[in-house]
Amino acid sequence: MKNACQFLFVCSLLCLAGIVTGQEVKPKLAPTATAESPAEGKSLRDLPGVKSGGRILLPTQWSLKPAGKQLKLGDFPVNIQLHPKQPYAAILHTGYGEHEIVIVDLKEDRVVSRATVTQAFYGLAFSPNGERLYCSGGEQELVHGFRFKDGYLSEHTTFVIAKQTEKFVPSGISLDAAGERLFVCCAWGNALKILPLADPKKITTIEFAKDSYPYYALPSPDGKKLYVSLWGAASIAVVNLETLKIEATWPTDSHPTELLFGPKDLLYVACANSNNVWVFDIDDAKPLEVIGGAIYPTAPLGATPNSLALSADGKALLIANANTNHLSVVDVSVRGKSKSLGLIPVGWYPTSVRFDHGDGRILVANGKGVMSQANPQGPNPLASPPASTVEYIGGLFKGTLGIIDNPDPGKMASYTKTVFECSPLEPDAKPRTAERSADNPIPAKVGDPSPIKHCIYIIKENRTYDQVFGDMPQGNGDKNLCIFPERVTPNHHALAREFVLLDNFYVESEVSADGHEWSMAAYATDFTEKLWPLSYRGGRYTGKIGYPSEGSYKIAASAGGYIWDRCAEAGVTYRSYGEWIANGKTPNDPAVAKVKALEGHFDPKFRSYDLDYKDVDRAARFIEELKEFEAKGELPRFIVLRLPNDHTAGTAKGKPTPTAYVADNDLALGQVVEALSRSKFWKDMAIFVVEDDAQNGSDHVDAHRTVALAISPYIRRGTVDSSMYSTASMLRSMELILGLKPMTQFDAAALPMYASFQAKPDLTPYSTRPNGVPLDTLNMVGAWGQQQTSELDLSKEDAADDLVFNEIIWRSVRGPDSKMPPPVRASFVFRAPSSQKQDDDDDD
Repeated sequence: MKNACQFLFVCSLLCLAGIVTGQEVKPKLAPTATAESPAEGKSLRDLPGVKSGGRILLPTQWSLKPAGKQLKLGDFPVNIQLHPKQPYAAILHTGYGEHEIVIVDLKEDRVVSRATVTQAFYGLAFSPNGERLYCSGGEQELVHGFRFKDGYLSEHTTFVIAKQTEKFVPSGISLDAAGERLFVCCAWGNALKILPLADPKKITTIEFAKDSYPYYALPSPDGKKLYVSLWGAASIAVVNLETLKIEATWPTDSHPTELLFGPKDLLYVACANSNNVWVFDIDDAKPLEVIGGAIYPTAPLGATPNSLALSADGKALLIANANTNHLSVVDVSVRGKSKSLGLIPVGWYPTSVRFDHGDGRILVANGKGVMSQANPQGPNPLASPPASTVEYIGGLFKGTLGIIDNPDPGKMASYTKTVFECSPLEPDAKPRTAERSADNPIPAKVGDPSPIKHCIYIIKENRTYDQVFGDMPQGNGDKNLCIFPERVTPNHHALAREFVLLDNFYVESEVSADGHEWSMAAYATDFTEKLWPLSYRGGRYTGKIGYPSEGSYKIAASAGGYIWDRCAEAGVTYRSYGEWIANGKTPNDPAVAKVKALEGHFDPKFRSYDLDYKDVDRAARFIEELKEFEAKGELPRFIVLRLPNDHTAGTAKGKPTPTAYVADNDLALGQVVEALSRSKFWKDMAIFVVEDDAQNGSDHVDAHRTVALAISPYIRRGTVDSSMYSTASMLRSMELILGLKPMTQFDAAALPMYASFQAKPDLTPYSTRPNGVPLDTLNMVGAWGQQQTSELDLSKEDAADDLVFNEIIWRSVRGPDSKMPPPVRASFVFRAPSSQKQDDDDDD
């Protein structure tokens, strides 16, 4: 293959000792795994981190073993653009932290310069002569321009795209072949702006339909047409550049993003909310073929192909699959008859892939770096001097640039094998059944019977395992990080002790925006992943984008659907209490469903997220309806119930203290479980409880480890289940019980919670423990952080600056003079070599 295909490449695999780079990135070793005897009701505890052979286990149950060397970058790199003449790459970063353009010298494989911008969003382009570089200005409604020379940016200018009061949000950027016109996609304005650089005030606007979200525009080689990917409309718009009219629209799969021209008049389209790349014959104006990027051709949604690269000879196509952490290498030398050449393992969430013009190496931006980590301590943002904010969530997602050389056929085969080994997905999405006993009440496959008929899914907000269960000696906790111990959460503790303690359970998400998507869909789209960091920057910027989740945007919806869609498809009855529901103006006003699938399947009297409404009142309302269902003799088989008050309101004046909020949440949980366990439906019920994310706390194992509970007559009572589970495991367990097909590759691949369940039921009901602390304790006037809290937006989950909010909660519980710094929720850190001692200290 090497002789026939000079465009292919080789790389060296990541080794346990670290990755050799220009700026070395060394993964931290995971805590030592603990094996307990299954006879004692415990299981092998496999923790996230580096494993033998250099494989890195993620808290998602997937693994990494990235090929090549890794150059440390910044916060969420999303776009690589190569200089047209010189050996440099410009890489745009648009995470929660600092937005910047990083310039990499591709001869020496090192970062040579960085230029910060206030805000950006995906768009990045060199002028054809390489003398200028342009990038999106995001919500600031402008495009940034720089002079480029020898790896450095200077002479910063801006081009105003729209008034600040408008909402266009420049996204993808490109130029014509002469470098005279700038094409700017404005996703939120559903428009394309054409700027003549000689007179940039003479802007031409081309409008698209509502909710089209134009993402990227690619001019044709002859300069006569412009092909625009409509992110929200699942189509490509063909714009005639002579008439400035839209002359055609070509349907595609969901979320067309990057576009790429190939030889023989072909256009490649990455469709990120699918597994596919579409190929169009431009002359015939029709699709020629669809190329799958998933590891298995029959895999459900989840690969997220979001970036493309073509070799210099046009024979090899690279597809960056963000969620499954691999590149697909495709032979496209025969028109319309592409075939796979293999797979290449890369880092976490690859966002951009390019071929190096000089030597054909592959360059890939790994948006989330190469591993996750624990966060037992975090920065103190109010210290003097204040700590660096880059360690907050996305700020700790230290992205990397993977640099991969040329392979022979043997190396390509080895890479492909590694990709399969790093994926827990089985061919044809078969459930993982190796850990299952023959009589387990969770079926081995969809359609098999189960004695469990009803699943109750309770969603809470933002806590880590150690924050709540760190004081339980039965599990792998750190009592020093436990700020809501048994005195505050007696019901959580009693439920974990009487049923099963899950001490190795993780969320796939980082914040609530992607957390509620993962909790309901086993997936977060590229839209949500790229938008939440901007949304969470909040008040420092314009805030035009808003909260990209829970039905707020149609474009955020997973093409694989949500669990209620799977219920509807299978004829399983379902009902929502507060999830994906918009509150009425007051608690006396009826709520409304945010999505059509929930219309007629929710309780309009149940209050969704509202910190002025008690969780015990939510519990009372649910119990009221439960009694009505008992009288009728029927209960929806799937119920999702939201108990959000463990989010807390910090030390806001007149609000309950964080401890009181969590105690309210704990009591409500106990009351709901008691009512369910004393109902006529208990005999064939399973209750699953999880946080949508773990962002507001610390954990000594991993920042994604969270509070989770499984409650049922079929639970192996009084046990500790240390199997590695994630939210997708919980979803997969419910799907198998209810007879639902998986929504994505992630619930299909997740380990069902077999070890928590047994065949013989124990119908003993649960008795609520009384609250151990008062529920009505209010924050005192002048409480630590009260001024900061008054400036935070607590009207919806995660709208507040969590660096500040997390410290307020910490000091509220531990005392204002607590010497221990507040824990941070983020999760990615890299160690530099000894020569970079200062960098190492800063990263940690």
